[in-house]
Amino acid sequence: MNASFQRLCAKLAAAGVPDARYDAAELYRFVTGRDPRLDTAPTPAEAERLAALAERRAEREPLQYLLGEWDFYGMTLKVGPGVLCPRADTEIVCEAALELLQGAANPTVYDLCAGTGCLGLAIAAQRPDAAVTCVEKSDAAWPYLTANAAQAPNLRTVQADVFTFWQTLPQGGADLIISNPPYLTAEEMQHLQPEVAQEPAMALEAGDDGLVFYRALASLHYRDALRPGGALVLEIGWQQRQAVMELLAGNGWADIECRRDYGGNDRCIIAHRPK
Repeated sequence: MNASFQRLCAKLAAAGVPDARYDAAELYRFVTGRDPRLDTAPTPAEAERLAALAERRAEREPLQYLLGEWDFYGMTLKVGPGVLCPRADTEIVCEAALELLQGAANPTVYDLCAGTGCLGLAIAAQRPDAAVTCVEKSDAAWPYLTANAAQAPNLRTVQADVFTFWQTLPQGGADLIISNPPYLTAEEMQHLQPEVAQEPAMALEAGDDGLVFYRALASLHYRDALRPGGALVLEIGWQQRQAVMELLAGNGWADIECRRDYGGNDRCIIAHRPK
C-alpha cells in the first residue's frame, strides 16, 4: 500500500476537501506521473513537492489552479488564479450552441465574458469553418484566454467590455452569441464554497439580483447584432430561469427556451432574433 498517498488522502479529507481521494490521486499523478494505486512511494523530491501542493489544496485552493490546466469538452485548457475554472455543467451550453449552428455555413460566433475561452474554443474545434471571437475584459484572465486560443486558428481574441462591445458590431452580422456571464447575487457571494471564493469575483458577481449582465446581453444592441433567426445562448444560475426569460421577452426576443444540465438544474437559455 502507498502510505504517502494514504496520508495525502487523509490530509485533504481532514481539511474538508470534497472528494478528497480524487483530488489526492490527481495531485499524485501530476507530481510523479504515476498511478498511486500502482506506485510504492514518491521519491524524496516528489514527496516534498507533493507536500507543498497538498498544503495549498488543504487551504482550499482550487485543484484546477494547482494543476494549471483542466479538461473541457475534449480540450485541455490553461487555467490558474485570475480566471474562472471551466465546469462540466457548462458543456450543455456548448451542446446547445453547436446544435443551433447545424446547417449554417461559415458561421460568425461571439463568445462574450469568455474567461478561459472554453465556450468559444469548443465551438471553434467542432466547427473549423466558423469565425469565432472571444471577448474578455479582465487583465488577469487575458493571458489564459490568449494561451488557449493558440489551439484554434479560426478563433480571435478581443479585450473589451461587453457593456460597450456591441458598438463595434455590424447589425445582422452574427449567427450566434454565446456567454457564461457573471450571475451570482451579492448575497450568494457571501456564502461561496471555499474553492469558489478563490476564483475572481469579477467573473462571479452580477449585482444585487445577479442580472446585471443578462440585462446587457438581452438588450436590443446584441439582439440586432444577430442575423434574423440568429441565436443567443446563455448559461444561467439554477434559480434564474424565469427572470432571464422575462428580460429576453421584454426585449423582443423570440422562441425562448430553457434547457437543464445533466444534474437536472436549469442551466441554459436559448433565444432568437425574430426572423
